[in-house]
Amino acid sequence: MMEVEARAEVRPTEDLEKVRRALENFITPSSLRVERRGDLRLLVASAKGPSALRKLYLSLRRQRILDSAREYLKRGVFGDNIVFYLHKQAAYVGIASFCSFPERESPLGAITVIIRYKDPLKVINWLAPRTVNGVPVKEGEEPDP
Repeated sequence: MMEVEARAEVRPTEDLEKVRRALENFITPSSLRVERRGDLRLLVASAKGPSALRKLYLSLRRQRILDSAREYLKRGVFGDNIVFYLHKQAAYVGIASFCSFPERESPLGAITVIIRYKDPLKVINWLAPRTVNGVPVKEGEEPDP
């Protein structure tokens, strides 16, 4: 079963609803909660199944960034997990922008996305298949829910 978790810091100068919108522009959560860690608020979204990533899937195609997304996703594979970061401000306006160094590239903090699945390459092939001249060579099969 695929599990998806996305986390974003809510800085004191930020509006919780705007951070929620940034997160939900790419993830469809089944649950959303705010955790407190001292003065820090953390918005945490959880979901199961590939439908949670459908907005990201469509955005990668609309923005025509499958090749770069594929490379970011492959670099984030750790065992059965894929970990990647999305620029929070770009996400707010509906742009999927990956961060290699979230502390430097996303001044208000990045959205951390963790996908847990028994076959991470299957998830990557579905989300961001290999392309030739920007056109997918073969669309990957959707992972089992």
